[in-house]
Amino acid sequence: MDFVRIYIRVLALLKPDRQIAFGLTAAAIALAGLQFLEPVLFGRVIDLLARSDRMEESNVWAEAFVLLGIWAAVGLSAIGCNVAVSLLADRMAHRNRLTMMSKYFQHVLALPLEFHGDVQSGRLMKVMLMGCDNLFGLWLAFFREHLITFIGALVLLPLTMFLNWRLGLLLIGLVVIFTILTTLVIRKTQTAQMRVEQFHTELAGSAQDALSNVVVVQSFTRLNSEAKMFGDIMRQVLDHQFPVLNWWALVNVLSRAASTITVILIFMLGTLLHLRGQASVGDIVSFMGFATLLVARLEGAVGFVSHMLFQAPALKQFFEVLDAVSTVPERPNATEMGRAAGHVRFEGVGFSYPNSGRILNGIDLASQPGQTIALVGTTGAGKTTSMQLLQRLWDPTDGRITLDGVDLRDISLESLRRNIGVVFQESMLFNRSIRDNLLVGRADATQEEIERACRMAEAHDFIMRQPHGYDTMVGERGASLSGGQRQRLAIARALLKDPPVLILDEATSALDAATEAKVAKALRALMAGRTTFIIAHRLSTVRDADEILVFDQGRIVERGSFQALLAEGGRFAELVKTQLTGSSE
Repeated sequence: MDFVRIYIRVLALLKPDRQIAFGLTAAAIALAGLQFLEPVLFGRVIDLLARSDRMEESNVWAEAFVLLGIWAAVGLSAIGCNVAVSLLADRMAHRNRLTMMSKYFQHVLALPLEFHGDVQSGRLMKVMLMGCDNLFGLWLAFFREHLITFIGALVLLPLTMFLNWRLGLLLIGLVVIFTILTTLVIRKTQTAQMRVEQFHTELAGSAQDALSNVVVVQSFTRLNSEAKMFGDIMRQVLDHQFPVLNWWALVNVLSRAASTITVILIFMLGTLLHLRGQASVGDIVSFMGFATLLVARLEGAVGFVSHMLFQAPALKQFFEVLDAVSTVPERPNATEMGRAAGHVRFEGVGFSYPNSGRILNGIDLASQPGQTIALVGTTGAGKTTSMQLLQRLWDPTDGRITLDGVDLRDISLESLRRNIGVVFQESMLFNRSIRDNLLVGRADATQEEIERACRMAEAHDFIMRQPHGYDTMVGERGASLSGGQRQRLAIARALLKDPPVLILDEATSALDAATEAKVAKALRALMAGRTTFIIAHRLSTVRDADEILVFDQGRIVERGSFQALLAEGGRFAELVKTQLTGSSE
């Protein structure tokens, strides 16, 4: 069953802490043994009292002190083991919870765009938080309770057969009934609970989607519609959850009934055996203690199994994300490239997105260091996709791309992307301070270097007008700044990174004419000595490009300088005419 496989995998995550885990296991074995001894000692005390009228008083007290001394030692040892288990298990669970959260976070950030395009960020957050919380709870419960129950059922329970095999069979029967009953209910409810978890995930995704587009929700008066959609999913959660809860309520009732019946049977059988001289009063008392202890453990186990069943879908989703494989894997012997010269070449590059048609066909281009290449064409022609391939956010389906003659797939991802700077069409700022957003470009930059980059990007003056200057928080996605301000920060960030290859994806699209003119001067300084690719819809911004590549339906249909392409009167000239006149034939 998935239930068992998931539980085994959860425990296997503790491998780095296996020495502590082995120590906790030893403590659990000791606790199980000590708990087994307590009913035995209680039975021996009862037997001593039952025959005390036939013994000398001094002998009674002598045996009593021995039994009580052993009992005290057992109790103190159990307290010590419990303290050790609590301290070590808590610390190990807390440490590994944060370790798994960090591992998940880094893994998800490294996954390519293909993965993130299909999964909502709200879902990923929900899977991470619930998955790590469930791991924490299972690790604690395993070492504090379930391991002791497991040891008691598999090892110590059979030892009761040596005390009295007839009474021992009754206890074993209780465990067998519990196991069969629980297995049947797990099989009955596992699929249904997985469906419930899918609806919970839809809830998280729906909430995140609405919250991230709250302006649209309010502007288009979508509040009632979004609330209704959320409520519909909630009703589906309840419709699927209630039958599962009903089954587990039945398990609780039946397990308590089985426990009560077992205790009554022990008393009845014990009385019969005592009358026949086959069991002492102390044996009956010991087995009543065993039954009470076992009943408490099994009720705890029922609660754990039902809780685990509800957690299993969330853990399964957590492991599915961790197991997701990158479609742009890094080769084991990948080259660690230093600062590149900037020779970029596309050789017969073709590309298709998963589950979609052809995007690029036979793209050939070559650039020299310091050269500026402009990519123009209508929306969807393949310009941005080709630059995503240069950053290796995707891999080509055909052909190859090289940097300084080395196939991008042979270069380590970190060193490749360290050599490429990007100013996106969307500025993509973190909900952090202005300084922190700029340091994304270069973490070790000094304040002087930050300010120089911001002055070049025409950003320093507006930053100093902010309430806290460079320490001002920009809000989610830079919401507290205007579009032009966000874009100038993005340009400053690229200036700070100082890469040999630069991609400007509509870098000045959010700027007014006056600011664009100022930033254009800064961009020219930034582009000097670098291989620069400019993606532009506003064709006036690519007049000075060394070469213009005209994309149409995933192919390069024209190439040349601005004036040469205008003189040809082809596709580029048509695009320029459309922008100037606002219409096309």
